[in-house]
Formats: sequence, structure tokens, C-alpha cells
Amino acid sequence: MSTPPILESPDAVLSTMDKDGKRRWIYPTLSPGRFLNARRLVGFVLIAFFVALPWINIADKPAIFLNLTGGEFTFFGLTLHATDTVLLMVFLLTILLSVFFFTALFGRVWCGWGCPQTVYLEFVFRPIERLIEGKESARRRRDQGPWTGEKVARKGLKLVVFGALSLFLAHTFVAYFVSWPELLRWMSLSPTEHPGYFATMAITTALIFFDFGYFREQMCTITCPYARFQSVLMDRHSLIVSYDPNRGEPRGKRKRAKSAGPIDLDQPLARLGDCIDCGACVRTCPTGIDIREGLQMECISCTQCVDACDSIMDAIDKPRGLIRYTSENAIAQKPTRVIRPRTVAYGVLLVVLSSVLVALIGQRSPLEVDIGRMPGPAFTELADGQIANRLRVRLRNRTGEDRQATLRLSEPAGAQVRVVGPQTISLNSGELSRFEVWVTAPPEALPDGSATATFEVIIDGEPWATSSFPLLGPTSVGE
Repeated sequence: MSTPPILESPDAVLSTMDKDGKRRWIYPTLSPGRFLNARRLVGFVLIAFFVALPWINIADKPAIFLNLTGGEFTFFGLTLHATDTVLLMVFLLTILLSVFFFTALFGRVWCGWGCPQTVYLEFVFRPIERLIEGKESARRRRDQGPWTGEKVARKGLKLVVFGALSLFLAHTFVAYFVSWPELLRWMSLSPTEHPGYFATMAITTALIFFDFGYFREQMCTITCPYARFQSVLMDRHSLIVSYDPNRGEPRGKRKRAKSAGPIDLDQPLARLGDCIDCGACVRTCPTGIDIREGLQMECISCTQCVDACDSIMDAIDKPRGLIRYTSENAIAQKPTRVIRPRTVAYGVLLVVLSSVLVALIGQRSPLEVDIGRMPGPAFTELADGQIANRLRVRLRNRTGEDRQATLRLSEPAGAQVRVVGPQTISLNSGELSRFEVWVTAPPEALPDGSATATFEVIIDGEPWATSSFPLLGPTSVGE
């Protein structure tokens, strides 16, 4: 029985996949230019911030500290807690809407200029790879050839350097969640004392090594959902990196303009566009696409093709900008508008959410008070006729200093509160203190079986925060 023939796709499904489904390795050549210099500067600044922020303390806390186990999230001196539900929700919605707004205006500029995947791959890992294994053409020939001693040595050295770098980045990443002092303390102990930490560090290191050593551009073309959102977030007015077919087509080889002499309009050369079909834009693309085929999901707007094409245009004495930042409307020679329904809607919502966020931050009390009812009976009738409610209280100290607090009840008249345990509550800075209280009140203070109690947290003889909670009693009282 003969094996049925394999059906080949008429077109490439992905820029990183051959027609037979195998991975097509990308060897992007470096294209020096103004955009590469600017991106490199931005990338190094972002890397410096990433490494430094866990070390920088603001109000005795790291500049960014995401303490998941403690339900505490610090951003440049502002600490949010898991109990700040509304504030956290507004904060996350503001970030999400900012992505919508800036994508509608500037397209995927984040992917090409600020995404850690692009920054670390293009300005850390690939430069190291070029230093150890040589230029892309030599590396491609070596990879396609047999294993030799030189190939093993170069690959081995690269993997060792990549492993060390991945380990450093993994520790820096984990420091955002546990802080460097705690991380350094764990590192000084035996792995058996903190097996969870070492397992987390090993997994994080392995993921970083796998991503930048092997997976690479497939993170952008396969895994990251942002590229698939761009059709919804962007329109024909959004900023993109694009080839101008009006100027470039039809393509064809030609001599340098200054040495070509007078042009004969009857010759085919006179009817060619500016694109000389050199393929420089394709060779330099980190995701392997041909920008001349129009806007594609795999394009991360990194501008490497812009620098490559500009250098070719300089060489043949043509104006730069055959590939440039533009918009689909501009390429189609139609007006491009910044102010349009999409950007106005996103902008208005962003202003509203930002205002709400600022207002919520400004209204935060230095002491967070949360009162709830303990499990069990709603109330208890004591032998002396008093009605008792058993409650639980949570106090969080946001003042930045250690405090001593007491609890007082101002309403209803005749009611009293007693803390189970020490009557003075110690509140360390940022600490959430939980304790139980009993509230007793005479029956006449609970007409119709309920009354609103007003609790005051007293610090240094002054009320710092108040909170209300309903007290319950028998409904027959007062009838």
C-alpha cells in the first residue's frame, strides 16, 4: 500500500514555518541606523530600570514590590492591598484602557520599543550570540553543517553565558515579589530550608533560557495575544511601519543614480520604482516577514527594516522613507486623522478613569477599618438583659509608622465595646491586625431589633478613622 502524498500549503502559514510545518530559523542581520540607535538607548534605560527598581527604596519599601503572599502591592511609595478592591480594579482598567488608547494612536510601538521580549532579545541575547558565534551568514552556514569542534565550543560557550544571564534575570524578576533582602537571605540558606523558592527560581531560569535561547520570535508570532488584538485596537489611521508601494513599485535592479547618466524614458529602467528588490528589509526582520507584502500580524514595528531600507536609499541616492512610520490611509493617499471616534472615546474614558483613580487615592484613610460578624448566633441575650453582638475587626495601618490604637463606640447610646485580648492594639506599619470584639447594648438601644453602631479608632487621643456596622437584637424589643 503506497503512502499518500503530503499536501503542501500553497503559502507560508507563518513567517517562522516552512510549508512542510518545520520551523524556519530566523537569522536577522543587524541594520545600523537612527532608529536602532534610539531603540538601543531606550532599551538600555528600560533594562537599567528593571534591574534597579527592586533595590531602590521609597518610604522603606522597594519602588515596586508585588507581595502576592501578603496581598500587598507597592508602586513608587503607594501601597495597595488586596482589600483595596475598587482601587485595584480601577488601576488595572486604567492600564488596560491606556493600551487601547496608545495602540489606536501609535500602533504596536510598545512591541518594537518597550516590550521586554524585544528589548532583551535584540539588545542583550542576540548581541552576545553575534559576539560568540559570529555574523548571521556564518552562523547559518555553521548551523546547517556538521557538528565540529568549533561548533561545539561556540555553542557551549553561548549556552553557558545564556544560562548565567537567565539566572541573573530570574533572580531580579523574583525580587519584585519577595524583595532583595529576603531573596539574599534565602540564597544564603540551604535549598532544603526553602525548597519552594529554589523550585521557583529553577523554573523561572529555565523559562527565560528557553524563551531567549530557543523560542525567541515565536513568543511574538504564536504566543503573545497582542498581535491578534491589533485588528480590533487599530484602524487605518493608526501609526504603523509600512512599505510605500506607490513609490517602490514596480521593483527592479538598477545602478547608482549619480553614475547612471541620462535616463531614456523608453527604457524599462525608467518605469521602475525606488525598490531595487535587494531583500535587505527581509534579511533584517526579527520575525522573518517581508514588509512589502503589507500590514501583517507578525510585524512588531521594530523599525529594523526602516534602517535597512534607508541605508540602501542612501547608497543609490534616493530619498529615505520608502519604508517608514506612516498609516494605511497615508499610503493610500487619503487623509489621516488623529482625532477620530475611536481615539476620542478611549481618551475620554481614560481621563475619567484616571480622575477616579486619583480621587480614590486621595480619599484613602490612613487607617483601613473593616468590621464583620463572627460565625454563630447573630446576637446573645445576657443574664442582665444586655444584648451582645460578637464581631471581628480588621485594622490596617497605612500611616508609615508603628501605632498604638484603641477602639471606642460612640453610638448607640449606652452601648459598650470590649476587645478580646489586650485593649490596646499594636499596629505595625503596613500591618493588618485582626481581633475579636464584643459589643453590648441595653435592649432599648435596639428598637425594632437593630441599631447602627459607630466605631472610632483612637490614636494619641484623637479619632483617626470611623466605621459603622449594624447591631442586631430581638425584634420584640420596643413593641
